[in-house]
Amino acid sequence: MTRVAIIGAGPYGLSIAAHLRSLGVPHRIFGTPLDTWLRHMPAGMSLKSDGFASSLSSPEPGSRLSAYCEENGIAYDDTAIPVELDVFTSYAVDFQKRFVPQVEDRQVIALDKGAEGFTLKLDDGETLTAELVVAAVGITHFARMPQELAGLPANLVSHASAHHDLSGFAGRDVTVIGAGSSAVDIAALLAEAGANTSLVARRDRVKFASAQPHGGRSLYQRLRHPSTGIGPGLRSWIFQKRPNLFRFLPSGLRVKIIRRHLGPSSAWWMKPRFDATVSTTLSAVIEQATVDGSKAKLVLRTPHGKVEHVTDHIIAATGYWPDVQRLEFFSDSLRTAIRTHERMPVLSGGFESSVRGLYFVGPPAANSFGPLMRFMVGAEYVAPRVARVLARRAAATR
Repeated sequence: MTRVAIIGAGPYGLSIAAHLRSLGVPHRIFGTPLDTWLRHMPAGMSLKSDGFASSLSSPEPGSRLSAYCEENGIAYDDTAIPVELDVFTSYAVDFQKRFVPQVEDRQVIALDKGAEGFTLKLDDGETLTAELVVAAVGITHFARMPQELAGLPANLVSHASAHHDLSGFAGRDVTVIGAGSSAVDIAALLAEAGANTSLVARRDRVKFASAQPHGGRSLYQRLRHPSTGIGPGLRSWIFQKRPNLFRFLPSGLRVKIIRRHLGPSSAWWMKPRFDATVSTTLSAVIEQATVDGSKAKLVLRTPHGKVEHVTDHIIAATGYWPDVQRLEFFSDSLRTAIRTHERMPVLSGGFESSVRGLYFVGPPAANSFGPLMRFMVGAEYVAPRVARVLARRAAATR
């Protein structure tokens, strides 16, 4: 038995575990460390977040990305230097080894709740009981595939989260669906890996953020559009600084903000790479997707009429939606007991769900705490808060 079990060893799970360890709270954390970042992000990409917003959270000194870069002679700037994926993953793995060495690289394959607490079954056959459980699951559980592509076989279509090494697409024709940063990144990287790459999107343009002006921004610009870890602007500043107020907004407005705030937009440094290598078909809606010999054929509706598009492989960079029903290792009774809104759990101010003792952090918490939960910088708010809540709960049951 353990007092606290953390499911997931990504930035949120590791950050909470680091704070619990500092507080002396008995816990166990399960999952492959940084699995999403090491195996489900395309090699060669850079993080969309600035350097100052790309750290995991620990109360111990020397735990931030800036400190890691300084110690290892890696060029770093809070905003001017993009954080490359391999730099971030090296830092995050180092963070895990230093501040969360207790991670158990095992998977929870079943979770249920009974009279004695939560029962967890692991992939090596061990079964244990926990009083409190934190679901810090990664976004790969929630990959969203357009219904129009669902009938294609796996050799012709995949989600962007299925790819890390893109070299296998060299010499092939690949079509990327989407207009956000994931779509832009993987399309440009595919082209650089030797693929003939095109991008199809419903939007009429591919948006890129603006680069920081030389000499920095004026005082007026900083006040009018403050820089935050989730993007510029007063609304972003409020969402980052006061996420606890988000859950008091009307439910419909919350969902609207989650869907639309910031919107599809890519980092400024990707624009020249994308423009130079990727062809685009914009304002296009997929009407049909069929198998055409060894290829996939898309029928697209565009402002200029219908267009047929044949390709070797389709990659859907179409985002994620944190649907509790997609957590298949949760028992049916547990999923049913979780109160949800738009398929996301409804949480208390301490991130607890309607099932007492079960907490959600990261993207599933977006319905209650807003857009901040979609970003790594959210761990700086979540980890100390949840760790304190769990410490109090664990102490009360001794």
